[in-house]
Amino acid sequence: MSAITVVIVCFNYGRFVAEAVDSARAQDAHVVVVDDGSSDPNTHEALDALPADVEVIRQGNAGVCAARNAGLSAATTPYVLALDADDRLTPGALAAMRAPLDADRGLGFAYGHMQFFGAWQGVMRMPPYDAYKLLYRHTIGLSALMRRELIRDTGGFDASFESYEDWELWVNALEHGWRGRQVDAVTLEYRRHEGTKHAGDRRRYRHHFRQMRRKHAALYARAGEFAREGQVGAPQRLVHRLYWGPRPVPAAVETAMWRLRWGAR
Repeated sequence: MSAITVVIVCFNYGRFVAEAVDSARAQDAHVVVVDDGSSDPNTHEALDALPADVEVIRQGNAGVCAARNAGLSAATTPYVLALDADDRLTPGALAAMRAPLDADRGLGFAYGHMQFFGAWQGVMRMPPYDAYKLLYRHTIGLSALMRRELIRDTGGFDASFESYEDWELWVNALEHGWRGRQVDAVTLEYRRHEGTKHAGDRRRYRHHFRQMRRKHAALYARAGEFAREGQVGAPQRLVHRLYWGPRPVPAAVETAMWRLRWGAR
């Protein structure tokens, strides 16, 4: 019996969902696909054609956070992972992320690097876990392997943090005593579409950063404690507080910079 459940949320992504499912099934994971009220007939056909061992949950359209939480609530395995229907796990990703969790019961989750494909190309290398940096910058991503207890303790994804709900989950996990660990491997193939959401998401960033500081005010009050226990020097801490926290560069400029760095050649 698998020790890992991969939860895949699908909304009208029938043309991609089989790739996501296959990438998880190839690693002996139990797969739960949550159909978040898809209206596309081709998506319905794709979901009906999934292998019999894939658990499909169908619900009215409630948004990606509610759909992920529904799938995670259905999991009974020790470890869980959320995967978008248009992305893929790399071969061996689950074993690589599971290894540090098996070795250290105090860890709540593990994550690796991302390989862009589609409209963007290249590898985004995620830095080692640092609690202080996490307060001001999201450098983990969605598809980390988590203990199921972490979802129980945090309540899962908070839909009010639209587009930054995964960052809020890791901050919430820290508030509940859970830390993470980076593994030095590419674990996710992240599909970038031509009409990327990046610019729209970035325009809401400052609102959600203020919201996060309000929700987790007690945690942010401990920033000095996290700075002392980490490996971040004073100059880096200043950069995180004054730049990565408020992110003063306009969304359009930042998006253009990302496209120059990652856009397909």
